[in-house]
Amino acid sequence: MSLLSTLARLEAVRAQRAQPLATVRHRHLSERPMVLVPLAAAGESGAPLAMLLGTDRGAPRLHFVPQPLNRTQRSEFLAAVAREVVPYLESFGDEVELLEGSEKDPVSGEKVPVVRELCADAPQLLVPNAGGVAHLALLGRSTRFRRTVEDPDPGEYPSPTEVPLLGRWLTHLTDRAQVPGSSMLLAMTGLLSRHWATGQSNLEDQHLAARLAWHLPPAGLEPAAVGAEAAEWVESARDGEGLLLHPPAGPVTDPRFDERVLAPAILRHDAAVAVRERAGAARDGAEVRRAAALVERAHAELARVLLAAALPAWHDVWNGVDLLRALPGAGHLPDRWEGDRWSFTMHRERVAAGEPPQPRRDDAVTAARKLAQREREQAKLEIQEALDDPLAMAERRLSGEAFVGEVVDVVPEWSAGRSPKPRPLLVVRTGDRPHADPGRELHRAHAEPAQRAEVVSSGPGEVVVRLLSGMGRRKDPEPGSVPEPGSTVVFTLFELAPRQSAPLPEPADTPWTHGGPPVAVEDAPVGADEWE
Repeated sequence: MSLLSTLARLEAVRAQRAQPLATVRHRHLSERPMVLVPLAAAGESGAPLAMLLGTDRGAPRLHFVPQPLNRTQRSEFLAAVAREVVPYLESFGDEVELLEGSEKDPVSGEKVPVVRELCADAPQLLVPNAGGVAHLALLGRSTRFRRTVEDPDPGEYPSPTEVPLLGRWLTHLTDRAQVPGSSMLLAMTGLLSRHWATGQSNLEDQHLAARLAWHLPPAGLEPAAVGAEAAEWVESARDGEGLLLHPPAGPVTDPRFDERVLAPAILRHDAAVAVRERAGAARDGAEVRRAAALVERAHAELARVLLAAALPAWHDVWNGVDLLRALPGAGHLPDRWEGDRWSFTMHRERVAAGEPPQPRRDDAVTAARKLAQREREQAKLEIQEALDDPLAMAERRLSGEAFVGEVVDVVPEWSAGRSPKPRPLLVVRTGDRPHADPGRELHRAHAEPAQRAEVVSSGPGEVVVRLLSGMGRRKDPEPGSVPEPGSTVVFTLFELAPRQSAPLPEPADTPWTHGGPPVAVEDAPVGADEWE
């Protein structure tokens, strides 16, 4: 945790209100996100129980498994979710941009012009917390190899064709969620924690309702309040039957809710189904109709209690969206969102080409490439956030990695040699204390084009900087390329673009220390569930 974050948390404790950690929004928010609130069944890790989802905050749709141990009902639940989610995901593939580029011809080795498609927009899924992301990853892993009714050997529990497709998309989105700066699948608690600090621990911040209680008074708390008191009330207040007034956001449900409400409702549903089956076996029409009514009532009762458990988290996610939309978007957001659009476009093309689903485990080459990509994106994200946000830059200034100051004097100088180049000296008055030893390389932020500089001397309150580039090719600097006295400048000790890492070897050249060239292992489709 940075010093600025610690100070913000202390201020939040003093003021009993969330304090800003950012002045701009650092993650993309779609105009049409899909919110998912998944609930998992107790007793079997990750087994689905229910999911509240939709793109309209006023019309959420609930899907649930009446008997979580029933494989057929699980399959029906997954099919229902797939019929909701997959069309939403695929709807973003209809509108594309045509981009002209070039690529190397594998035969001639020469560059040839190509036209590539890039989807104009990409889907965005929002879940309440990191547990929701992990639950979607489990669903993706357990469904992308499911056999379908169209397979030559559909097996004992064939699924509709949408189910393995849903698994492939969920696997791709949860993989993409591990890439720093990506916005295709986001947890609301993570979004809020990036932009505001509360006076509670990171673990407590994973409780979405308690997190929001530092922004907004929770419904039902009288008198209305925010801060630690409101967060504690949201986490622990119970009604006369011992049930939480504000259920947790899932995927794990409150054990007391499971014991006193959910389990009896499931038992009543099971009993009603048993009565209906016996009546059907006896071919008693009147009894069948009565049993069907019992099943319908038990089903409606289950829907009611599960909706009551998921609906508070649904509203909390949308309230978080409102808070975030009040912030202006960061300057580099379009660039990062374009990376998400490329990711979506490429996966859409893989699915359309009939490529097999993602393997159960990455080989060494794929794992190394993913790790390299995430390290590269993390470095780029930190730099871009510092450039976009004065509060993010303030953390760098506090750590001595950057400084902001006013130019008080400009001394024209030129390099030695037959073609002297401009090398002006800037005398910068600053209240920061950068680690600016003489000769240290600097980079001027917000300069166009990019400018390098070096430290000439550094003392309390003043740093003398020599500009080295970004002033044109002539003897005299291009107009506007050298800051005028009185202007404010920002210099960083870190580069403003992450360095490219050394290229990884081709898969065929993988050294034996890393398993040698990858061996193609066919992931045979299986019908068994895998929830862990």
